[in-house]
Amino acid sequence: MILNKIQDFLTLDMLKSGGKAIIMEILDTNISIKLIEMGCLPGETVLVRMTAIGKDPIAIEVSGNLIALRRSEARSIRVKPVDE
Repeated sequence: MILNKIQDFLTLDMLKSGGKAIIMEILDTNISIKLIEMGCLPGETVLVRMTAIGKDPIAIEVSGNLIALRRSEARSIRVKPVDE
């Protein structure tokens, strides 16, 4: 994935199935505690396992947990893509 020099980060909802990234920050303080309790911590690697047919929800794997997130929740997680 090629990013321009101005945009170093994406949000989790922008990744496609199979996409891997490092969590940089959680922007929505209303859901941040729930996400942190499930292992979505800054610095953790996240893998997008699958996206539903209607693109909502998406399934991610982080810290050994499989989590389903609404697209709006995933939009509040800033990530930096990992090239493999």
